[in-house]
Amino acid sequence: MPRKKSLTLTEAELRLMNVLWEKGTASVGDVVEALPKGADLAYNSVLTTMRILEQKGYIRHKKTGRAFVYYPVVARNQASESEIRYLARRFFNDSRELLVLNLLKDESLDEEELKRIRQMLDERI
Repeated sequence: MPRKKSLTLTEAELRLMNVLWEKGTASVGDVVEALPKGADLAYNSVLTTMRILEQKGYIRHKKTGRAFVYYPVVARNQASESEIRYLARRFFNDSRELLVLNLLKDESLDEEELKRIRQMLDERI
């Protein structure tokens, strides 16, 4: 039985989405050129991943001349909110509180970050 398709983004998909979010629209060739050095993804690999992103509903395309031009239909903040909900559901029993408490336990948070977090919480109340 085939594995169920995930609606979350893989690392490779996220790299391509970052290019589309940055550019707004791009052909597969544009995306290949815009990838960070060292990504070394072949045109066909990018094309396959773009098709997967389209199947997942993250992007669409329009035909411009002979090329397909892709554009995001899910905003970066929508995708990140979806990923956070997925993380909370998967690792923290669907508890955003447990997720936040776990993040706050991170000893690498400096005083400035903690101060901004406190300020955001105060503004929320």
